[in-house]
Amino acid sequence: MFYREAGDFKTSYRDDGQTFPIRLDRWGYYAVLAVAFLVVPFVIDSYWANAVLVPLLIYAIAAIGLNILTGYAGQVSLGTGGFMAVGAYAVYKLMTAFPGVPIVIHIVLAGAITAMVGVLFGLPSLRIKGFYLAVATLAAQFFLVWLFNKVPWFYNYSASGQINAPERTMFGWAVTGPATTAPAKYLTCLVFAVVLAWIARNLTRGTLGRKWMAIRDMDIAAEIIGVNPLTAKLSAFAVSSFFVGIAGALLFSVYLGAAEASEAFGINKSFLILFMIIIGGLGSIFGSFAGAAFLVLLPVLLKNLLVAQLGWPTDLAAHIELMIVGALIIFFLIVEPHGLARLWALTKEKLRLWPFPH
Repeated sequence: MFYREAGDFKTSYRDDGQTFPIRLDRWGYYAVLAVAFLVVPFVIDSYWANAVLVPLLIYAIAAIGLNILTGYAGQVSLGTGGFMAVGAYAVYKLMTAFPGVPIVIHIVLAGAITAMVGVLFGLPSLRIKGFYLAVATLAAQFFLVWLFNKVPWFYNYSASGQINAPERTMFGWAVTGPATTAPAKYLTCLVFAVVLAWIARNLTRGTLGRKWMAIRDMDIAAEIIGVNPLTAKLSAFAVSSFFVGIAGALLFSVYLGAAEASEAFGINKSFLILFMIIIGGLGSIFGSFAGAAFLVLLPVLLKNLLVAQLGWPTDLAAHIELMIVGALIIFFLIVEPHGLARLWALTKEKLRLWPFPH
């Protein structure tokens, strides 16, 4: 038996309630972190950074943020792209207004600004829910993108209408701008992803997370037992928008380097993040990473297969890629509606009993 619990005794409630109660899970978690921090930065090149790892980490942060709001608190949102735009434009204004401040502080402040905007647009959730709330957040998406396109102050009156990230360094390494190296991009996004995932995991396991889940399961019953719907829903919007704002700031400053609101943060971005948490699994931090990996890696794999290996035209391959991704999304929803996180949990349960069938 490769995956066993025999002899893995717990002597305290603290040990029994930890995130990875099984020793092999902890070893695997530490091994993945060790490889991510100590091996990958020395072997990564610009292709793997720009095509796979950096977008995977950024989208995983955004997916965690949306999963907090939709998966844990039950508040449907279609405005993720707009909130990512708030983070991107906030970090741009901060970088140009305060060039001497470290970029990490700018990114965190951009997340805080996005959290305040998220609370503002989360106010309708106090009166409406479900489909009507989804329409309200969709309106926020269109309004924010329109605002950043039509008000020249947000892009510093640039003639092109787009924002460009100035070069900033951290510990002597350029992390934004054209001189940024692949390891610097990767490590910057990795640190934010690990820290934010740890914060999200602890929030969802604590009192605040239980309030969110109570509101999600039955808001009237939650209010009867003492959960304040106002603070629970608005805190979910604030925390979710904070994560999404940081993802937007990283997407603009570290990954893209230049962005225009309707192109980089349109409605397609909102649906992409929503599909990530649906495929990965609602109410799961691991599911956010799994869904992000699925929707980042699959198009890259299909593009290499169809264009590089089979020699298909690029435009035809792009259409076939969309069809295959859509078909796989439908397939996964039919086979396992709870996403890749549930499939992983079932696999671990099978491995605990292997080689026995039951």
